[in-house]
Amino acid sequence: MTKQWKTIEPHVFVIFGATGDLMDRKIAPSLFHLARQGAFNRESVVLGVARTKDLDDQAYRRKILEAVSGDGTQTVTEADKNGWNVDKFYFQSIAGGEKGDFENVKNRIQQIEKKHGLPGNRIFYLALPPGAFGPTIEGLGSTGLDTSNGWTRLVIEKPFGRDLQSAQSLNKTIHRFFDESQMFRIDHYLGKETVQNLLAFRFGNALFEPLWNRERIQRVQIVVAEDIGVGHRAGYYDTSGAIRDMIQNHLTQLLCLTAMEIPAAFDADAIRTEKVKVLRSAQRLDRANILFGQYSGGSVNGVRVKAYRDEKNVPDNSQTETFVALKVLIDNWRWQGVPFYLVTGKRLPKRITQIIVTFRRPPVSFFSPFDRCEIHSNKLVMTMQPDEGFDLSFEVKAPGQEVSLKTQKMRFRYEEAFGKLPNAYETLLHDIMERDQMLFVRSDEVEESWKLYAPLLEDRQGVEIKPYAAGTWGPEGASAFLDGTAELWGQEE
Repeated sequence: MTKQWKTIEPHVFVIFGATGDLMDRKIAPSLFHLARQGAFNRESVVLGVARTKDLDDQAYRRKILEAVSGDGTQTVTEADKNGWNVDKFYFQSIAGGEKGDFENVKNRIQQIEKKHGLPGNRIFYLALPPGAFGPTIEGLGSTGLDTSNGWTRLVIEKPFGRDLQSAQSLNKTIHRFFDESQMFRIDHYLGKETVQNLLAFRFGNALFEPLWNRERIQRVQIVVAEDIGVGHRAGYYDTSGAIRDMIQNHLTQLLCLTAMEIPAAFDADAIRTEKVKVLRSAQRLDRANILFGQYSGGSVNGVRVKAYRDEKNVPDNSQTETFVALKVLIDNWRWQGVPFYLVTGKRLPKRITQIIVTFRRPPVSFFSPFDRCEIHSNKLVMTMQPDEGFDLSFEVKAPGQEVSLKTQKMRFRYEEAFGKLPNAYETLLHDIMERDQMLFVRSDEVEESWKLYAPLLEDRQGVEIKPYAAGTWGPEGASAFLDGTAELWGQEE
């Protein structure tokens, strides 16, 4: 099924960090796919900006073609016939990032706009390390690139700071030059169709919304498991850890969408306001409700892998967590007393992202006289990746004269119903061009999220990092931590 994209206005799409890995793996292929589907305006122009000094326009175009060809979905020749015009890619070196360099970027933008008759609409996408966000925003603002004859938008990738103080400082810098209505903070999890469908599933089905509360739900598990290690990110990861890298952003977004109240309207501000309310209602995290781990050597999918401390650029005595399980309690009318378990880890047995909603069992077992009639909780398993879809388990009587209950499932898979899902970056890039902020994080949401996890980041004294063998589901005691039920770990198929 082909997604129906809205048309967008012509603009200059300026990408800082245009020679980096994110551009090659995500941004360039996504722009290519949008163009192929007629969703990227043919009059628009892309200007790549980076510190690289030995690139000109022609060399950069060859680099872009290599990135797109490496995507493997369609040949460049075919793409040229479907709106992908590589001649509208330009490159500008920013050298040392001084004010004069930003003046050169400004002049180049103006030259391109004049050449192509563009109205002054601009997107500035900072595909940069977090430490470069502030100086780049300052550079844009100091040269007047925060305003234009058309519209101007600013895009930054997560992480949005590394703690509450740095997040507040970054927001302050942003708001000196850009209004929040111009701001797009990307968390690519929000671009996934399965994540967006949480809203449709909850609020579009009268079957589930009346059950979505403390009266009917016993617990909620949100798990993002990875079978990979830290790889080439080890140096960065060791200064970050699983809380900063995964919990504070990806899992917290899923928490908010799962727990939020019904928005007053289907628009960006209404939805983001309800997400902020969830964070403000969360109890302060208790150390007794947190479990940290770090992977040791082991076997994942039949392959022997090294321990985290043996990874390149990781200190031998590193106390960085690669696994976190924590319990969040939300003090509001809907969720009082219902635990939300957030779990993430590297070098786990498989890669999977799931939200598992466990409903309460019947208060009285009608079948208790029968030995083979244990009633299991009904579960709704929402799988975000891979094999995206939903599974709803329920109890049935097995055929035969004996009374015996068996758990069965109703199953739905996106690809079977709709075909291949769009890449998350395609959705997010198009929303930026269209100025739809619904899937992007607002400044107050960023700060409230950091407030929630601040106690875990500011005081690590006495925190125990438990080892776990690569290829297992976490440290010893993990199952007991999660109410003693192994199935909470996303191990159910």
